[in-house]
Parts: sequence; structure tokens; C-alpha cells
Amino acid sequence: MVVHTKHPVAAPPSAPLRETTGHLLLRGWCIFVIAAAVAGTSWLMAFGPLVSAIVAVGTGLVSGVLWVILRPEVQWRRLPWFAVLYVVWAVASLLWSAYPSATALTLLLLLTTTVQAMFVGAVLTWRELIRAIASALKWILGLSILFELWVSLVWGGPILPGFVRPEAGVHYDPIVYWSRDNLFDGGRIQGLFGNANPLAYAALLAMIVFAVQFASRAPRRTLLALWFLLAAFLFVRAGSVTASLAAAAVVVVLAAVLLMRTTRRPGGRTRFYLAYAVVALGGLTTLWLLRGSIFSALGRSADLTGRETIWAAVWERAVEHPWHGWGFSTPWVPTEPHFDGWIVDHGETVMQAHNMWLDVFLQLGAIGVALIALTMLAFVWRSWFFAVDRPRWDLVATRPYSPITLVPTLTGAILLVQGLAESAPLLGWGWLFLVMLAFKIKQAPLVGRGASEQRLVGEQGEWERAPR
Repeated sequence: MVVHTKHPVAAPPSAPLRETTGHLLLRGWCIFVIAAAVAGTSWLMAFGPLVSAIVAVGTGLVSGVLWVILRPEVQWRRLPWFAVLYVVWAVASLLWSAYPSATALTLLLLLTTTVQAMFVGAVLTWRELIRAIASALKWILGLSILFELWVSLVWGGPILPGFVRPEAGVHYDPIVYWSRDNLFDGGRIQGLFGNANPLAYAALLAMIVFAVQFASRAPRRTLLALWFLLAAFLFVRAGSVTASLAAAAVVVVLAAVLLMRTTRRPGGRTRFYLAYAVVALGGLTTLWLLRGSIFSALGRSADLTGRETIWAAVWERAVEHPWHGWGFSTPWVPTEPHFDGWIVDHGETVMQAHNMWLDVFLQLGAIGVALIALTMLAFVWRSWFFAVDRPRWDLVATRPYSPITLVPTLTGAILLVQGLAESAPLLGWGWLFLVMLAFKIKQAPLVGRGASEQRLVGEQGEWERAPR
């Protein structure tokens, strides 16, 4: 006869665990921090330099206070030390800077961005971090398309920074417009940024993150696919040649990673590395020799819209102080006499060298170039093996790869290509992502494993636990 026991084996039913309100607010703050960095010049265009400075410094102070209060577990010996040394060298340039006020001002931005990057990496797990990046990019892309729609349908014409309407009969260079009202006429659109190139890079980064989320079987995949289509639309309409080259590099790196993951025996990767070296050398040589034809076909000049002229002027000044440079200033402060009117493009003072390596050489000399090269090399190296090595911490060698591990190495591909024609990897979202992802890889080299990954995080009904 069956008897109902009063001592069941299973635990009594209970309500599912949920994230605390505090952690939800913390994740929301991290989304704002990332979105504020990705927005970049949008703050200047909308509110001017004073509000932009308040936002930059204010967010840094809030994150610093939260770090002290929360005290997230950090392995201090495993920091991105080359990036830290680059920051230290930039601070040291105050001793010899030819423009100390500009150096002090831009150092504040560099230090704030660095602290923000490590704060976000310290308080979020890998899955939370990717979701936070995705949410931030959704805000930026969504507001960009809404802004362009508002300009075309409500404002009714081009708009200048600060929501100023151009005066009738006055000729303005297209570079000064916040939006040129090109959404419905087929021209290049600029979104919130006031510049098509940052919009294209944000859209490219968004496509990577959305695709990774889709491959990770994130919920609401139909909506995620629509966001991907919006990012692709903005990428195409931005019409950035350098971003297109970065997209090509992303495709090549992605194919290389997926091929490397197919190897099953020691030494199997050697032939792939040899093939990559041949393809890379051949591709770069072909691109350089045929750059005139390629850029003409893309509707651009062979000197990348005057960049070679800028590079020549920067090089001429940089070699005057080849070892320690003139002093840190990223970006160049246009009101500083050292930069005001030095290089003028379309009637506007240029604020960067349009080449990351040349910009560092100008500011921090050969020592600075060595430090930023080591920073990039360390990040690319770690992110590459983070993507191609199968997750393993015991004798089990058949665990599946996580799509999340693709994000750092594909971001690295974007930054390397962007750094050839822009100085953006040295500030804003470029520096934030470089430090944030490098910090996160060193703190948690395995997704879901390690001290910073083992806490419970209620994410859409699923809980991250250290695999057994």
C-alpha cells in the first residue's frame, strides 16, 4: 500500500530569486556610463562644453563613490598594467608640457574614463556587461534615428549645434552642422554625433553585440533582430569609408576565430597562423598600392579626405621632441594657442591628428608610442586567446564556446583599424572599451568562473553560477 510521506525528498516550492533593487539601479548606472561615453560629441552638440564637462566629471565622481561603497572584489595584481603606465606617463607630461592648462584639462577626462572603465568591469559579470553595452547602444542608435526624424519632419531643415537654426542667406560649411537633414534625400546622416564617422562606428559595434546576443539565444530575439537591422541601416547611411574597412577587418577576424576553433589537436593552429600572415601581408600591400582606385570607387580621395596633409604637419612638429613629446592633450584643446589655427580644415581648427600613433608621438613621444603599443598588443593578445581557447579549468576539454568571448577581439579589430585614420581609440568610448575589456579579461578570464563571476545575478529568470 502506498503511503504519502511527510518527509519529501525535494525542497518545498519557493518563489524564484530576483535581483535586488540596488543591483538593478547599479546596472542602470553602468548603462548610462557606457552610453555617455559612446555618445561622445553628442553632449557638446546638444548642451555645449560646460554641461559636457559636468557630465564627464560628475559621472566619474559618482562611480568613484559607488566603488568605495560597494567594494567589488578586484584582484589588484591583475590590472591592465600597460594602460595604467600609459596614464601615468600622460600625467607625468605635466612636468614638461608646452600647454599645461590643456594637459590638465584633458588628463581629467582621461583619468575619469579610466576609472569608469574599471568600475564597470568590476561590478558587472561578463553577461551583465554585454547586456549593458547592448542597452547603451540601443539608446544611442534609437535616439539618433529619432533625432534625424525630428530634424526632417519637425525642424524642417539643417540644424546647428545648440538647437540653432541657420540664418537665411548665410553659407555654412557642411562640417559645422549638427544634422544636415539628409535622412530622406539619400545623403550621409550624422545622428546625435554631428559627425557620420562616430555614428558608423557605434552602429558597427552594435551589430557585433546584437549578433553575439542573438547567438547566445537571448530572449526577445525578434526584437533583437530589428535592432540589428536598425544598426545596419545607420551604418550604411553614415557612409564612412574607415568604418567600412573596420567592418571588413571584423569579418576577417571573425572568420579566423571560427577557423581556429575547429582545431582538435596540438599544433593544428600553426597552418592557420601561417595562412593569416600571408593573407594579412598580401591584403595590406594590395590596399596600399591600390588605395587610389579603392577610395575613388568609394567616393573618397586617396589621402582620406586631407588626412595626409594633417599627418605631415603633425610629424613635422612631433620630431622636434621625439622622446617625451610636447605634452598630453587628447583631444587637442582648440582654444589653446598652441593648437588654435595650427591645422585648419574647412575653416575649423583640427582637434586630433587623425592617427592614433602619430597623435601619441606628438604628445608623449616615442616612450608614449611604446606604451600605447604594448597596451594594444596586450589587449589584442589576451582577447584573441579569450576567443579561440575552449573554456577549461579541469580535465573536461569539451565544454562549448561562449559567443560572449567574441566581443573583445572583434572590438580590438575595430580599434586597430580606426586608429589608423582617427585618434578616437585614445578617448571616449574607444579608451573606455579598451580598458574595460582588458580589465575584465584579466579579472575573469573564463565566463562564469572566478570570484567576480560567481555571485548570483538574476538576469531574465536565469542565474549565473560557477559550473561544476
